[in-house]
Amino acid sequence: MPLSAEYAALFEQLAQGDPVPPLWELTPEQGREMYRMMRPLNPELPIFKTAQQTVPGSQGDIPLRIYTPQGDGPFGVLMYFHGGGWVIGDLDVGDAVCREFATLANLVVVSVGYRKAPEDPYPAAVIDAYDATKWAAQNMATLNGNGKLGVTGESAGGNLSAVVALKARDENGPTIAFQCLLYPVTDCDMSRASYTENGEGYLLETKAMAWFWDNYCADEKQRKEAYACPLLAADLSNLPPALVVTAEFDPLRDEGEAYAAALKAAGGEAEAVRYDGMVHDFFATAPMFASSRVGLLATINTLKQYLN
Repeated sequence: MPLSAEYAALFEQLAQGDPVPPLWELTPEQGREMYRMMRPLNPELPIFKTAQQTVPGSQGDIPLRIYTPQGDGPFGVLMYFHGGGWVIGDLDVGDAVCREFATLANLVVVSVGYRKAPEDPYPAAVIDAYDATKWAAQNMATLNGNGKLGVTGESAGGNLSAVVALKARDENGPTIAFQCLLYPVTDCDMSRASYTENGEGYLLETKAMAWFWDNYCADEKQRKEAYACPLLAADLSNLPPALVVTAEFDPLRDEGEAYAAALKAAGGEAEAVRYDGMVHDFFATAPMFASSRVGLLATINTLKQYLN
């Protein structure tokens, strides 16, 4: 299927503008500023209530932004881990998706401001994501939760969601009812066909992924650990049901679909849904592009089924 008309028009518009230096030529702070511009806050998106909170983690305090829907509850609770290659994202870049998940799926969404690389490399993000999830499980009543806890995230946040589910199983931690992995990083291998087909010209590029990995986990031996690359885990059994959302024009497409297949092969419940015509990070344009909104709304319906 061709690239969606909305993305084709966007890329044409970008090509006609002033040249922008590629991510891998920027400092992390410059990359963060660029990503904030790409995913600006949209306060017009409805949300009943948001609250900022800091909770204690095993390696320091962790900032959270908690989104609460309208109604008496109790609600399913969904942990959200932002994208940005473990380097450039923050609570603001995920704000729009969190608002829509909370409002339309009727969930309490707990967005986690985990530590980022290169200042805090792997496994700092994993530790913060897991500690925040344990906090939510222990504070289910305070959150007005119904006892069902899910994990979700985009790209690097999808990686962290999968890893939190693995870590919770390995350490007899919180019971995760559902893992919703949005165009996730599951492996450090950049030789799959989707990298060959989509590694240039479709927002996320191969050189950017190499830059992310070099900042997040410079030690190539560490990259092969399951908590860095969940697809490489020796045992993928006894994990929560999973939805893996992928995009046709995304270099990460094949590793996401491989992870869903590996979960199923290990006896788990997993579904991979590919959205044709879409590029990496396409939930970012869901408030504006009808083509992107299809996947967002379908994902919201699945979240409702498992958590409410």
